[in-house]
This record gives sequence, C-alpha cells and structure tokens, in this order.
Amino acid sequence: MNSSDLITVDPGILGGSPVFKGTRVPVKSLFEYLERGYTVEKFVECFPSVTKEMADKVLFGSGS
Repeated sequence: MNSSDLITVDPGILGGSPVFKGTRVPVKSLFEYLERGYTVEKFVECFPSVTKEMADKVLFGSGS
C-alpha cells in the first residue's frame, strides 16, 4: 500500500485538500490531532471512516 492508495486529491472534495481515500477527512486533521496531544486511537474514534491502519501507514509508511 502506497500513498496513492491512502490519500486522494480531488478539486470536488474539500476544494482539493488531501483527504484519506474514500472519505472526506483531511489528512492534515490527523497531524493536528497529534500536535494537540491526542493519540491515533482517539483520531480514528472521532473519524471512524479512517482506519488505524490507514493512519499508521500515512504516519509511518508501508513498513508499519
């Protein structure tokens, strides 16, 4: 799984902001949550359309 399997950019979805593929959840939201001290688990709890695997792979790459 590479980044094109996880992230999509479409002008018709949130004005072209990178989002998790198949969702309307901006990738930057994950980083904002982490910057505020939340865990990945809390992020996926708040955004159930994003799986922990998807979040981990965005953060750590395909080797996680």
